[in-house]
This record gives sequence, structure tokens and C-alpha cells, in this order.
Amino acid sequence: MSTIAPKFRLGYFIKSLLDNIFWIIILLTLIGIPAIQVALFFIDLPVIDGELLTPFLALTWLADPSRTLPIVKTLMQTDFFKIAVFPGFGFAALLAAGTIFIERKLLAKLQLRVGPFYCGKIEGILQLMGDGLKLISKEIIIPAKADKPIFWVAPLLFVGTAAAFIALIPVSPGWVIADLDVGLLAFFAIIGFFPIITVLSSWSANSKFPFIGGIRALHQMVSFEIPLILSLLGIVILTGSLNLSEIVESQYNFPWIIFMPIGAIVFFIAMLAELERIPFDLPEAESEIVAGWLTEFSGMMYGLVQLGSYLKLYAFAALFVVLFLGGWNGPMIIPQFPQEIITDGIELGPISVTIPGLPLFTPEMLNGTFWFTIKTVSVIFFILIPRGVFPRIRIDLLLHIGWYKLIGLAFVNIFISLSLLYAGVLGPGGMML
Repeated sequence: MSTIAPKFRLGYFIKSLLDNIFWIIILLTLIGIPAIQVALFFIDLPVIDGELLTPFLALTWLADPSRTLPIVKTLMQTDFFKIAVFPGFGFAALLAAGTIFIERKLLAKLQLRVGPFYCGKIEGILQLMGDGLKLISKEIIIPAKADKPIFWVAPLLFVGTAAAFIALIPVSPGWVIADLDVGLLAFFAIIGFFPIITVLSSWSANSKFPFIGGIRALHQMVSFEIPLILSLLGIVILTGSLNLSEIVESQYNFPWIIFMPIGAIVFFIAMLAELERIPFDLPEAESEIVAGWLTEFSGMMYGLVQLGSYLKLYAFAALFVVLFLGGWNGPMIIPQFPQEIITDGIELGPISVTIPGLPLFTPEMLNGTFWFTIKTVSVIFFILIPRGVFPRIRIDLLLHIGWYKLIGLAFVNIFISLSLLYAGVLGPGGMML
């Protein structure tokens, strides 16, 4: 029995379009603009033409472009913007979304498959959006004997911990959410929460496959966190700082990977294990324990865990860039703005209105963000490649690599760093700094 597809009616299409525009205008007028005005009371607004801008006058940028850029620049300097947009959650989520799509297409090409194709006319570019809508619309099923409060909160804790990790990453000069003097110690503290959350979520499911996956994840993460930490001590020895921004600035002339390739290799391998990426994906081994500690998650709970996993992947790749590849340092490709624009601003139109405080972004910020993004995407690419190339290793070999080989190599890296320090080659007062 065949069905006839409904005919396209232009009148119905225009009516639905007008209805959507009507409701958008209503919601923007009744909710959007009042919410923006309330938020402006909690923001330090700029001084324009010698007069402090008030929230009551802030919305006049709709009719007066001379106020637009100062207000936008002020909003961009707020903590909320840094946390929610750049360099925080929004920037990381955008890269994580791109990573998911690129990984699926890359693996398909490596295995001579098509991969995502139909959702979106260009190489299935809308597949990620389709998967997101699917996860949001699917029912969340909780196991009957699960510890429901812990089971519900575990995905939120996982995403929150990954977001806290992102807060430590300096993307460009001055653009970091939490520029701590002990930023590297904070990193060690944050990654210690991931095994706890994994074990809690697997135990709360009250199911054998998640519990087996949780125990595997605990053994794996504990085994590789020690060489992960030891691999970074060489950088601390030579820079004399735990601040991640200062570590980036110490690589102005050369990245630390040149003098500490062993430490970079150890960190990269331990990073793969911390991320549970192939060949260290024993906690989620699909051919053995269904999906490991993720087996009982469904709907958007599973989506949150996946989001947290890829945010964690971005954070580790960015940390590798910060510690070993020079962070935002790179050749200056963004030209400097004319000094008269920076000091005097720009005059707009016949009324000669001067907009001070231009530009919104300094060339140093744009250049640093460019090189940081390029380096981070490159590291992510090398993290994705093993999934299409290597098989999963046995757990006894995994523990042997973590407890013996990597720890030994990490100590070799420390001895090399001490040798360079006491020889006067690197470190405070060294010949090459």
C-alpha cells in the first residue's frame, strides 16, 4: 500500500513563518529585553563621553552605534562571558562538537566506510544536531534497583568536573577563567575526581556490566595518574612555577617538548588512558561488557556523559599544548592596529561621534587564540587516530605499562630536567632563557 506525500502549500508555509516571527517578537519584548536590562544592573558599564552609562540608557545602542562597541567590550570582560562563552564552556563545547563529527568521519575514511551522510547535504554536517535532538527526545530509563539520587547526579558531576578543568586553561594572554598561582596543582586535584565519579555512577546502577567497567576505570586511572603527574615535574623544575600562564610565557623562545620529549610521550600515553581512548578503552569495552560503566545511562543522561567526555578530551589536549607546545606563542600573523585608532578611537558619520576603546580584540589576543586553536586541534587529531589503528590491550599489559614503564620513563625525564638545570642551560638564569 503506497502513501501519497502531502503537497507543499505556500500559504501554509508563509502562515507558519509569520506565526514564528510573531511569537519571537512577543517573547523578546516581554522576556528578553527586560532580562537584559536586569542583567545590566550587575555589570560595570563603561564611561562614554565623560558620563557613566546607566542600564536605563544602555539599550540606546539600538539607535546609537557609538555606544555599541563599548558596551560589548564591557560585557566581554565580565566573568559570566568568560565562563559561558570564551574561553570557557561555549568555546570548549564548540570544539568538542566539531571533534565528535570529525572523529566519526575520520574513522569512516580509515575503515573505508561513508560515515554520517544523510543528515545535512554536505557530508552529513547536521548529524550532530540530529543526534542531539534524538538524545533530548528519548526517554530516560532508570534501573529499578539503582541508587537513584547518585545515578541522577553522576552525569552532572562529570560535566561539572570537566568544566572546572576547562577553567584552568589559558587560551591567550589574559584570557583565562581561573589564573591560579597553583594552577598545575589544581589540575591534579580535578582529575582525581573523575575516578570517584566513575565508580559512584557504576555502583549506583546496581548492574554487573557497569560495575565491572567502573572497577576497570578505577584501576586504569589510578595506574596512569602517577606517571601523568611525574611527567610534568620536569617542567615545574625548569620554570620554577605552577602557574599555567607563566609556563606558557616561559616557552616564548622554544616549546618544552624540544628538551623534554620523553615527558611529552609519557604525558600523551597517560592522557589516552585517562580519557579511556583506544587502546586503553577497557572501562567501555563494547565487545566485552556492552558499554562498561555507561551501559545503564540512556537519553540525555548518556548525552551529558558524552559531552563531559569530549570536554575532557579538549581540556587534556589544551593542557598538552600549554605545557609542551608553547600555548598561545607563535609567529605574529595579525597586523597591529594603527596607534591613532587605539588612542583616539574612530569618528562615525557626519556627527563626528568618537568611539573610544577600540578595538574589541587586541592583535595579541587574536594571534594567541589562533595558534592555541591550531595546536589544540592538531593534538586532538593525534588523540583520535589510534582509535582507527590500534586494538584494545589486555588489562595486565595496561597495568604493567602504567606502573613500570611509564613511571621509569617519567623519572628519566626528571633526571634530564635536573641535569639541564644544574648545568646552567635552562631554568632561572639559564643560558637559553
